[in-house]
Amino acid sequence: MVRVLYPGSFDPVHNGHVEVVEMAAELFDEVVVAAMHNPQKSDSFFDMDERGSMLAETFAHLPNVRTTMFGELVVTLALREKADFIVKGLRATSDFENELQMAQTNREVAGVRTVFLPSTSASSFIASKYIREIAGFGGNVDSMVPAAVARRLRERRSGS
Repeated sequence: MVRVLYPGSFDPVHNGHVEVVEMAAELFDEVVVAAMHNPQKSDSFFDMDERGSMLAETFAHLPNVRTTMFGELVVTLALREKADFIVKGLRATSDFENELQMAQTNREVAGVRTVFLPSTSASSFIASKYIREIAGFGGNVDSMVPAAVARRLRERRSGS
């Protein structure tokens, strides 16, 4: 059985993330989607509990996908989860430079290998930072996010 770890802040999860998880679920026996607090991002749009709920709801249709939360090094989680690979999605060539450096570091530090999955052009422009910005100004991002996220954004706008 091949188990992979797909880590990210997922603040919020969007359709580009969904595409990567669905592709990984087709290719591998088990996918662990792990949300973390990213210390490089100063403030979270959704708290960890909200992100965990949205991830679980978003991927409930995939029987070989489970979600978890973490607050440690990705490689520490990968080793604990007995992941064979870390999965990273690539939207553009600019993503590759940073992701390759992280992959090489993870391999050196913990022996964990990384597999890159390219996104389709239809979702390559989507980024959580744009979702947060558009939604923060009251814009509609429903076409870029799963239903669980769209619902929570509408609730937040309406104050419920």
